[in-house]
Amino acid sequence: MQTLSHPALQPVVNTRPLGALEESLARASLRRVEAKEFLFAEGDPTTHIFRVETGAIALYKILADGRRQVVGFAYPGDLIGLGAQGEHLMNAQAIKPTRLRCLPITILHHAAAKDPAFGFRLYEALAGELAATRDLMLTTGLRSATERLVSFLLAFSRRSERHGHTPLEFELPMTRADIGDFLGLTIETVSRTFTKLKTLRLIELPHSNRVKIVDIDELENLADGEDHQG
Repeated sequence: MQTLSHPALQPVVNTRPLGALEESLARASLRRVEAKEFLFAEGDPTTHIFRVETGAIALYKILADGRRQVVGFAYPGDLIGLGAQGEHLMNAQAIKPTRLRCLPITILHHAAAKDPAFGFRLYEALAGELAATRDLMLTTGLRSATERLVSFLLAFSRRSERHGHTPLEFELPMTRADIGDFLGLTIETVSRTFTKLKTLRLIELPHSNRVKIVDIDELENLADGEDHQG
């Protein structure tokens, strides 16, 4: 299983690695993948873990009926592939030009043996994966399209704040189709819901992938299933 992290609901470990792992990553080779290029595919042998330096990666599975289910996104600072054993269980595809550090699994195992504190961090990260899986199920379960998209935008707002930026304006690196495949919605529904939030004057869209939150309190009410007032 790939590693997951909420609130952005991405199948990655969103943490700042310390000690032996950080030293190993600093020496790891760099790889560049272009937009739509695969980092790895489902069934590929697991040989490395990856840390995103710039850009963004979508992780997804192809369902039996041919539909794509995006299970998360990886952003700068995130680790990909940490929980995979033997072979990757999903596809990793760049959604914009992306640079990654590539650390061989053998070095990861050596780092864990050398640094006991790091081994505990791995345990914490994988425990977080289970919690994020539950969050993803709640986000795409019985919620309406509006509740799903609002929760998604609020997750980006919190992520922006954690990284020292304003929580009220941020760039979405993925397409409307990517968002739909993540939230279990059609691209038409995603577009209509963005327009609805804009019409309600809860958000502004300076351009298609940039979101400005106008009323974060009301968005939080919507995410909790409360009707918009006014």
